[in-house]
Formats: sequence, structure tokens, C-alpha cells
Amino acid sequence: MAVPDAELTVEVTGAVATVTIRHPGRRNAMTPAMWRQLPGLLDDLEADPAVRVLVLTGADGAFCAGADLGDLDELLDAGDRSIAVAAEERLAAFAKPTIAAIQGPCVGGGCQLAVACDLRIAAPDARFGVPPARLGLVYPAPTTRRLTRLVGPSTAKFLLFTAELIDAERALRVGLVDEVVDDLAARVDAVTAAIAQRSQLSVAAAKEIVDDRANSTRIAWWHGKARSSGEAREGVAAFHERRSPRFTWSPSGRN
Repeated sequence: MAVPDAELTVEVTGAVATVTIRHPGRRNAMTPAMWRQLPGLLDDLEADPAVRVLVLTGADGAFCAGADLGDLDELLDAGDRSIAVAAEERLAAFAKPTIAAIQGPCVGGGCQLAVACDLRIAAPDARFGVPPARLGLVYPAPTTRRLTRLVGPSTAKFLLFTAELIDAERALRVGLVDEVVDDLAARVDAVTAAIAQRSQLSVAAAKEIVDDRANSTRIAWWHGKARSSGEAREGVAAFHERRSPRFTWSPSGRN
């Protein structure tokens, strides 16, 4: 079967959906069509009650080398309203936990997508960079703020001012990634399995609160839902009975 030049593919295994960036020969650079594809794809996965965790990765040993510069005008004309920012914002707002599994280059738009995920796990060969200053571009404001919240003002300025690539170990030291592991696939499998076994109500509430998207009314709603859904009762009963809990609440269609 012929492989399309550029696409996002989805594979669902158990409770884990894996979205893979594929652009052979371009180190998985994102085309405008791929940026447009991502929000709808995420809508479908968020609505699927079987999916509890999303993994974003790249094909053939590369995460994503950024936006395809052959189609740069479309991204430049829209600025902070670009299709890239819209895709990033949709990924950041995804209701379920998201993990970027990173090998090789994670640059520009690739770093933009990785930072929009909840967690980032990298292989030792991962390389990270934010190159707008090499190209005379202005990095989108929402993207810049998200990067700054993650790594702090000084590191964000270093990455933006110098446009230098940093290796996985430095990315770990500055907080750009959470772990650097030799066996990326095995570690991602272990983390996704652990998350999938937990109360999805607890996980979803934590995500909203950590991301500062839950006001006091919403937080009270979450506490009430923990009682009314039976999740808390099941968790406590399982603890006392020394068994694994059987959590059933799903974030799909919860609001």
C-alpha cells in the first residue's frame, strides 16, 4: 500500500490512542493539512469512552521537525490565529491525559505540540529547539506563554533568543521533558497503563486544576461528582479489601 506523503495516523490499543505524525523525507514536518486534521481527530478521540490516554509521537525515529516551511505563508498570514495555534490549543485542552513520546528532532512546531501535551518522555537522541529567530519570525504568543510556564522565563528566553538545539539531558534539567529513558516504548507503555488504571474522574479533575481551568464552582462540582459517581466509594472499598479498584467513570461527554 502506498504511504501518503504527509498525514496523522491513529491507532487505538485498549485504553490508549496513539497519534503518529508521518511525513517521510521531511522528518515529520507538519503541513497545513496536518495542522487542520489534528483538532477534528482529537474531537473524535475525546468522545470515545474507550480511550483514556493519548500518546503523540512521530514515525521513523523523528518526533517532528516543525512546520513545513514550503507552506509558510499560510501560517505567517494568520499569526496568533494560525491553524498551528488552533491545533496546539485543542491539544492542550484535550480532556484526557496526553503524553508526547519523543525521539530525534522536536523543533519549532514539533516543540509546540510537545509542550501542549501534559507529559513529555524522551529518548536519549531527542533534540529540542525553538527556531523563529533564525527565520525572522515571531513565535505565537499563546505558544510562548505555554513554553514559559513550563521552563521558566530565563530558559524560554534562551531557547527563543538563540534558536539553539538542546539535547535530551539538558531538556530534562530545565523541565522541558519529564523523563529521558533508553527504552522509550516500554516506558510510555508503563506510564499509559498506570494512568488508564486510575480513576479517570480524579485524573480529569487534576488536569483541569493543574492547568488552572477550574474555578471554585467547578472544583466543588468535581468533589460532588466524586461522591455521586461512586468513584470515591469504590476506591476506598478496594483499599480496605486489598484489591484493585474497578473505576468506571468516563470523561467522555461528562459536562
